[in-house]
Amino acid sequence: MRATKSFWPVLLSGFFEPIFYLFAIGVGIGQLVGDVTVGGVEVSYTAFVAPAMLAASAMNGAVFESTNIFFKLKYGKTYEGALATPVEPNDVASGEIAWTLGRGAAYSAAFLIVMAVMGLIESPWGILAFPATILVGFAFGAVATAGVTYMRTWQDLDLVTLLTLPLFLFSATFYPLDVYPPVFQVLTWFSPLYHSVVLIRGLTLGILGWEMLISIIYLLAMGAIGSWVTSRRIGDLLRT
Repeated sequence: MRATKSFWPVLLSGFFEPIFYLFAIGVGIGQLVGDVTVGGVEVSYTAFVAPAMLAASAMNGAVFESTNIFFKLKYGKTYEGALATPVEPNDVASGEIAWTLGRGAAYSAAFLIVMAVMGLIESPWGILAFPATILVGFAFGAVATAGVTYMRTWQDLDLVTLLTLPLFLFSATFYPLDVYPPVFQVLTWFSPLYHSVVLIRGLTLGILGWEMLISIIYLLAMGAIGSWVTSRRIGDLLRT
C-alpha cells in the first residue's frame, strides 16, 4: 500500500471506466432498447448491463494490478531479498495474487455502491455479489499473475489489453447470449468473464440457476491453476 500510494490517480481510473460505460450504454442506450429478457424475466437494460460492468471492474482491477510484478521480477529484484528469509515462492505468489484481488475488490465495492444508489440491485441475493467479485478477482488475478511471469519485454504488456478487450465486449456483457450465432455461443461459454457475468447477474437480479454453480466451479479451478503456475514460475525464475 505504501509503494502504490503515489499512483492513486491510476487506481481511480480503473473504477471510472466501467462507470462511464454504465452511464453511456446502460443508461443512454437503455432508453432506446427498453427491457431485455433474462431467464424468462424481463428486466431493464440498465439492470442487465450493470452486473456485467461490475464483473468487468473486478476483472480489470485484478488483471492490471498483476502487471506490476513484471518490474519486480525483471528489474526491481524485489523478491530476492524476501526469498533469502524463510519466505517461500508460494508465499510470494499468494501475496501478489492477494494484492491483485484487493484492487479488484476495491473497484467492486465502489461500483456496488453506485449500483445500490441507482436501484440496480433488484434482489436480496445481491448482497452476495461482493463475495462473488472476490472470486472473480481471484480467478483473473491468479491467471494474469501467472501470465506476467512469462513476459520478456515491456511490449508484451500490450497483450493484456489484447486479451481483456474481447472478453469485455463479447461475454454477454451488453446483450444476451442467445443473440450470438451458435458457434460464438459455444466460444463465449469458455470465456471466464462470461461465467463471472452469469454469476453476478444472477445474484443482483435474483434469477438463480444451475449454471451459476458451474460458473463458481469454473472460476475456482481457474484461480487454483493460476496460483499453482504462479508459484512454480516465481520459484523457477528466482532460482536460475
